[in-house]
Amino acid sequence: MPLREQREVKEVEGVLNKILSTASPPVARCRLLSSGFGESYALNIAEDIRGHKECLGCGNCIDACPFLFREPSRRDRTEQRTSMALESIVGEDCDECDACVLACPQVDTTIKNYVVQHRMIEVMSRLGQRIGDEDEPDLDLFVEEALS
Repeated sequence: MPLREQREVKEVEGVLNKILSTASPPVARCRLLSSGFGESYALNIAEDIRGHKECLGCGNCIDACPFLFREPSRRDRTEQRTSMALESIVGEDCDECDACVLACPQVDTTIKNYVVQHRMIEVMSRLGQRIGDEDEPDLDLFVEEALS
C-alpha cells in the first residue's frame, strides 16, 4: 500500500521520467518507486511494513493494457496476473500509454497525478499519430471498438 503521506514528485521526477520513457510496461518500477524504496533504493521494511511493495497480483494492470486487449493470445503465456508478468509478456511492444500505472492500487497518487498532468498529452498525441498508420491495423480496430 502506498504511504499515507505522499512525497514531493520533484524528489523522484528524474528517475520517474526515465522509467516512463522506457519501452516496457512501467507499472512494476513505478510501484517500487512509489514509496517502497528510500533514497538508497533499498527496501526499508524493518521500520515500516507499509514500504513493502510486493505486487498484489490483482491483475488491474493486465486488464488495463491496450496491447493485451489487441493481442489476447499473449495472456496464455502465464496464468500470473502480476506487474512482472505484464512486463515479461508485453516487453518492448509496450504502447507506453501508462494505463497500467494508473490502474495499479500500489502506485502512489503522486506518481499517478504526474502521469496524468505531464504525460497524457504526449501519450495521446503519440498514439493519435499511429491511428491510420498501415503498419498499425490493430490500433485502428481497437479505436473503432472503443468508440462503438
